Amino acid sequence: MIVVAGFAALQFRRVQLPRIKPMKWIRSICVVLLCYSVAAASGAAAEDAFVLFGSHSSGPQIGFSIARFNLTTGLLETPHFLLQSSAPAYFVLGRSERFLYTCNSDGFVSAYKVDPEKGELTFLNKLPTSGEDPSYVSLDNTNRYLFVANYQGGSIAAWALQPDGSLGEQTVFIQDVGHSVDPKRQTRPFAHSIVVSPSNRFVLAADLGLDKVFVYRLDPLTGKLSPNSTSFAAVPPGTGPRHIVFHPNGRWVFVVTEMGSTVEFFRWNDRQGVLSHEQSISTLPADFHGVSTAAEIRVSPDGRYLYTSNRGHDSITVFAIDPADGRIRPIQTVPSGGRTPRNFEADPSWRWLLVTNQDSNNAQVFHIDRTTGKLTAAGDPVAVPSTFSPRFLIPPR
Repeated sequence: MIVVAGFAALQFRRVQLPRIKPMKWIRSICVVLLCYSVAAASGAAAEDAFVLFGSHSSGPQIGFSIARFNLTTGLLETPHFLLQSSAPAYFVLGRSERFLYTCNSDGFVSAYKVDPEKGELTFLNKLPTSGEDPSYVSLDNTNRYLFVANYQGGSIAAWALQPDGSLGEQTVFIQDVGHSVDPKRQTRPFAHSIVVSPSNRFVLAADLGLDKVFVYRLDPLTGKLSPNSTSFAAVPPGTGPRHIVFHPNGRWVFVVTEMGSTVEFFRWNDRQGVLSHEQSISTLPADFHGVSTAAEIRVSPDGRYLYTSNRGHDSITVFAIDPADGRIRPIQTVPSGGRTPRNFEADPSWRWLLVTNQDSNNAQVFHIDRTTGKLTAAGDPVAVPSTFSPRFLIPPR
């Protein structure tokens, strides 16, 4: 297509080529076409994306903000206020990035329509989550159901999604019960995350207060959950499971623990819905003796590297994943660029990692070396008021 466009441009402009020998003429044409190709490729690569930021605060001019992001250079522009919303702490984009779903920390879940070309949001509807302080939302793999974990409520819930992207009827509400060993933080349930298995047959839910990862069977026709025959897997007592991520191969599961600052590695049997514990490893350097809690976890799409954030140590830790057995080893720990790195997200190409530092109200961009997995800070931190979750939004090309 570029070659055709190049010739068309030359013919339309009636460019008069000099009288030169045939071979030199051919070389000249090739140079011209190469310039067109490079220009076109550079233009496409330099196109901006959007980054949406959520907030853990409420009030005027607080909610969602948006910034442009250069996918070639990693330059994050200063965000501007987009839409007021009450503490849209954690959110996800669904159905080809045409809809956004967030848990509002005041006890609601909300749906928005997304204009990917302009980065604008249109409010659709808002429903109570039936529990306190919802802290995590996720979608099933068909984008038919939305799941939420109510942290303070110690419960999970789900809703069917309507064809227009709005929230429909509630299909699930499950209240956790019990406690674990920590006398301050584990006196009752604290549901912290909920994710669907790659096969869309099971749902895993981490409860920090119980030191358990629950396993449920998902009915794809109704959106209802039922306890699996093996209903949970335990993490080491007092570690407090927080977020869960599946490896791209669908056979390994990694759980980051908030209180223990560890990654717990499980093998996953998708036929039976069973987690088998294999490894526990710290997210912190061996010489660190302060107070820190782990927060976010991600695995690179090629399955070679795993990333976690440490609040207190204020860093991002990079692990290499053994392709043979899934066990991990730390290969790098870098400062997060601010205080309390709560969440982070990579762009779709996994060239850039964007970390939001909650208590310093900023975001730091890192370049990802896709050969080694290691991170290098790209520029200075960018001010983002009341920053929480970031998500990349790629405009249609």
